[in-house]
Amino acid sequence: MHELSIAYNLVDIASQAAQEAGASGVDAVYLRLGKLSGVEKDALLFGYDIAIKGTLLEGSRLEIEDVPVMVYCPVCDAVSELPDIQLFCCPQCGTPTGDIRQGKELEILSLEIDDEQPAYS
Repeated sequence: MHELSIAYNLVDIASQAAQEAGASGVDAVYLRLGKLSGVEKDALLFGYDIAIKGTLLEGSRLEIEDVPVMVYCPVCDAVSELPDIQLFCCPQCGTPTGDIRQGKELEILSLEIDDEQPAYS
């Protein structure tokens, strides 16, 4: 399950960004995940829950935005969403195309951080 190693990598990147921002914790990590990224969403969510244990991200949630596959058709001169990733043809005219414009993403969009400072008496 390579999703576990990806989850550890995401946690490392997010932890470093949170520390640089002076955060005391992280509430959520927002991620874009393309259908052609090669990453199984449920396995990544499971791996994330394991990877955050004992880190600055412990207790946070991973929010995943699913990114559809978009291809360019030279005949239609248009970018369209593929209804089925098993058939790389323009959904308008049926022309085969391999010009993928979107759908391979695996990127952290943002962090929702807890920047509350501890109260001192």
